[in-house]
Amino acid sequence: MTPVDRARPWLRAHPLALDAALALGVLLCMVLGSFADPHGPNGPTFGTRTPGLRSLVLMTLAAAVLVLRRRRPMAVLACTSALTMVELSLGAPPAPVAMSAVVALYTVAAHTDRPTTYRVGVLTIVVLTGTAMLFGTPPWYSQEHVGIFAWTGMAAAAGDAVRSRRAFVDAIRERAERAEHGREEEARRRVAEERLRIARDLHDVVAHHIALVNVQAGVAAHVMDKRPDQAKEALAHVREASRSALDELRSTVGLLRQSGDPAAPTEPAPGLAVLDDLLGGFRRAGLPVELARIDDSPLPASVDLAAYRVIQEALTNVQKHAGRGAKAEVSVVRVGPNIEITVIDNGTAGGDGNGGGGGHGLLGMRERVTALGGSCTAGPRYGGGFRVQAILPVKAAETGATGEGTT
Repeated sequence: MTPVDRARPWLRAHPLALDAALALGVLLCMVLGSFADPHGPNGPTFGTRTPGLRSLVLMTLAAAVLVLRRRRPMAVLACTSALTMVELSLGAPPAPVAMSAVVALYTVAAHTDRPTTYRVGVLTIVVLTGTAMLFGTPPWYSQEHVGIFAWTGMAAAAGDAVRSRRAFVDAIRERAERAEHGREEEARRRVAEERLRIARDLHDVVAHHIALVNVQAGVAAHVMDKRPDQAKEALAHVREASRSALDELRSTVGLLRQSGDPAAPTEPAPGLAVLDDLLGGFRRAGLPVELARIDDSPLPASVDLAAYRVIQEALTNVQKHAGRGAKAEVSVVRVGPNIEITVIDNGTAGGDGNGGGGGHGLLGMRERVTALGGSCTAGPRYGGGFRVQAILPVKAAETGATGEGTT
């Protein structure tokens, strides 16, 4: 990266400093140009004349107003044009105060629309060139007068070209943003449609087979004492219906699984109660992990599982992407109505934002935490490494758990 590339963000954030530097450069060019005599005995010479006090004052004022060229482009153009007209009408030969008007005209053309550029540009060219021809050194068609005409015309054209290119780039960027937004909307729409379809399938499977089970169970209860053979047949139908329901549920839920996912577990859902076993597994795999846990009070099942999964996914990312010699720190802190989970590492590679090449990673963590009303942030740490933090509301989950079944 070149020094100009490194300085460009700072200059964008401090445009006034850039304009001040430009004004200083224009002032130096005008002062140096005022030492040149275009009418020397053997052609243009340098150092054969010196600018007067009036010319120095006009050049200084013209350069000073350029500092405000972006904030008040029209006012700056009017001021620099007036100072140029004063110098052209009184100087013999005049100092190049017109340089400031050229810069101001370029700024107006670059920050306004094309009709305004045409009107203001033509007016500025006519006024400055006409003043030079009327009050300047004869003949009226001398190269100094033609130079004013040419430079002001090129300034207006260059400013208009820059404005057009900027508008073109902005239009392309806006079109790309709209396209990206459209793709995201389409992806969300398809996900919602797929979830709705799966929900309908689950509803149909459960409703149909549970209804059969209910009917057959009622029949079995009714004929159990008088006709045991018919009761056995009804119970066989109940068993067959329940087996079919389980098979269809398994196939429907299987659509949500990734290839290579393990089969459904038979043990209870994990939580922070087995956090030491989880960390021990990572330590045995070669990842040093330190745990800081302030509060070990029991949590609602949904919050407990989400906290465990966040730590598990974050440490998996550390092991995959943080590089050799990385260490991880896990903290579990109860802060008011929330439980705060933080996982940091000092790795050099950092996370890739998705938890691996083709998995869901951090996106899955955010969805899990957001579903409980919490927030999840992840990003590189200052000085190296990666940081994952999840804040889960415990009180809301407890309220929701106690409120179930009361309606």
